[in-house]
Amino acid sequence: MKIFRGFNHPGVARACALTIGNFDGVHRGHQAMLALLNGEAQQRGVPSCALTFEPHPRDYFAGRHKRPELAPARIGTLRDKLCELARCGVQQAVVLPFNERLAALPPEAFIDEVLVRGLGARYVLVGDDFRFGAQRAGDYAMLDAAGGERGFDVARMNSYEVHGLRVSSSAVREALARGDMDAAARLLGRPYAISGHVVHGRKLGRGLGFRTLNLRFAHWKPAASGIFAVRVHGLADEPLPGVANLGVRPSLDPADVNGGRVLLETHCLDWPAHLGAEGAYGKIVRVELLHKLHDERKYDSLDALTAGIARDCDDARAYFASTRRQTTRDRI
Repeated sequence: MKIFRGFNHPGVARACALTIGNFDGVHRGHQAMLALLNGEAQQRGVPSCALTFEPHPRDYFAGRHKRPELAPARIGTLRDKLCELARCGVQQAVVLPFNERLAALPPEAFIDEVLVRGLGARYVLVGDDFRFGAQRAGDYAMLDAAGGERGFDVARMNSYEVHGLRVSSSAVREALARGDMDAAARLLGRPYAISGHVVHGRKLGRGLGFRTLNLRFAHWKPAASGIFAVRVHGLADEPLPGVANLGVRPSLDPADVNGGRVLLETHCLDWPAHLGAEGAYGKIVRVELLHKLHDERKYDSLDALTAGIARDCDDARAYFASTRRQTTRDRI
C-alpha cells in the first residue's frame, strides 16, 4: 500500500475509488466497507484509496477549545491503522493533517479541492452517518448531488452488525474501557493489538528482575488501560506470552522521566536468549492484549511493586495454561 501525507505528491494516483473516515480500530464494519471498495475499484480499473485524518478531528477541536474531555479515547495508533488498511487490501492511503484550514473548509470546497482535483475520485463510498466540511454541514445527499454534477459515483453502506450489535469505533472503545477483550476481539475481527518500536526506558523493570519492552505513544488517551495477559509478535518465530501494563504507571514518581506518560510496558514470560539484554531495542513488535487481569495499581514501595509484578506473571501463566487446556478440549 502506498502512503501519502496529503495529496500534493507526484505518486498519488490521478484517479481512484475512495472511502473517507477516521478508521479508528479498522473494525469489522470498516473491513466490510473496504472489501466493497476494493471490488468497486477493480471494476473501474482504478486503485482503492482510503482518506483519513491525523489528528482525529475531535482531538483537534478538544485542543482548540481547551476541553480535553472532548477528545476520544484512541483505539489504535496511526501505524496500526495503516497496517490494517494495508491488510484489508487498500492500495493507497492519504493522511490529511486535520488543522484550522481543513476544519474551516466548506463542504463544497472539500468536494472540489480534495475529492475532485486532489484525488480524482471516480467512486466515493461512505458510511450511513457520514458528515463532512466546516460545521459538519455536508451530508450524503449533498455528496450524491455533487457526484452527479462532477462525474463520480457515490454510495453509502449501512451499519454492520454482529449478533445484533452495531459495530462501531464507539462500541470497540466501550468494550476496551470495561476490559472485555473478547467483546473487543469480536468487534475487531481479531485480538486487540498495539504495535511500535521498542524504546529505552528507565530500566526499572530490569532492576527488579522483570525486563520490559517499552512502547511510547504520541496520543495520551488510549481506549484500554490496566494490566493484561498478552502475546508478543516480532521477537521470535512464534508469538511469546507475556504480561503488560498499559497506562501511566501510578507507582512511579510523577517527576520521573516517564512519569505521567502513557506507555505499554511488556514483560515476556520467556525471554528469547538470542536477543541478549539489548537485542529488542529498535525492533517493531506487535502486542496482542488478550485478557485483562486488573486495573493499574499504585504500590507504596519497590518491594510491593516487585511482588505485584510477580503475581501478575503468575496470573498470566495461569491464563495461558487454561487457554491451552481449553484449546486441547476443543480439538478433542
